[in-house]
Amino acid sequence: MFNRKTKLLLTKILSFFSVVRGYNIFVIALAQYLSAIYILAPEKRALDILLDGRLFVLVISSTFAIASGYIINNFYDAKKDIINRPKKSYLDRLVSQKTQLQVYFVLNFLAALLAWLISWRAALFYSTYIFLLWYYSHRLKKYPIIGNLTAALLVVLPFFGILLYFKNFYHVIFAHAVFLFLIILIREIVKDLENIEGDLSNDYQTIPVKYGEKFAKIVITILLIGTLFPVYFLVDVYDVGYMDVYFYISYLVLIAFVLKLWKSEGKIDYVKLHFLLKLILIAGVVCIVLIKPTVIENGQKLFLK
Repeated sequence: MFNRKTKLLLTKILSFFSVVRGYNIFVIALAQYLSAIYILAPEKRALDILLDGRLFVLVISSTFAIASGYIINNFYDAKKDIINRPKKSYLDRLVSQKTQLQVYFVLNFLAALLAWLISWRAALFYSTYIFLLWYYSHRLKKYPIIGNLTAALLVVLPFFGILLYFKNFYHVIFAHAVFLFLIILIREIVKDLENIEGDLSNDYQTIPVKYGEKFAKIVITILLIGTLFPVYFLVDVYDVGYMDVYFYISYLVLIAFVLKLWKSEGKIDYVKLHFLLKLILIAGVVCIVLIKPTVIENGQKLFLK
């Protein structure tokens, strides 16, 4: 159906999509728009937000910066990924590291340039974000605790860029951010448990490597208990509308998660737990639309006006 050259091109496109984790970037971009429509600017029509050129530029800047972060992270993790993710590693290596680095610098330049078109503050924010992504991949991720905290923070930071754009500092937003941060932090430690073999071989001093799997499970359990605080505020103090159903269901899933965690002993078990946390995060993005009936009505104005 396709000639050899076309197949090679398609394979390299797939490889590059794997390197930059295109599926993750799509979810983050979707989350930024849904957050803008349903949390940060609920008084505005959804269509006005979707057609906001400045917001679009900021989301694209985030997309480019995050993609470049995945590229540089893949560059530094190449050796350990051969052990931890041999199939993905093989796919990623179909695009040369030289090409990956060239794209990395181009994406960083474009992210900073686009942000500069919005304001010097936006350019400073994204330039700092790009530096943090590099420094995390180059050095911080090899250390326990600080590496996990930085990784979780780097996932949440793009949302603060959108928050600063709308200048909405309502307390409920920070409760959402804390819950998201804690779930991502738990996921990062589960990833360390999943990748312990490759981390040991390449001298990555992660929590499981330095303190043992049992200690890592204790930390995860404590963090899981810690999520009760933002969830309490989101469900009982603030008005999150029908999204409280998401938090109730998530907690049932998280209880099952922690029970499974303490029975887990090998990579396959940790991969399943990692996937479960991904489902919770993706469901959280989709369920943003359930926050308030009034907000949903504003979203419906996209079709009514």
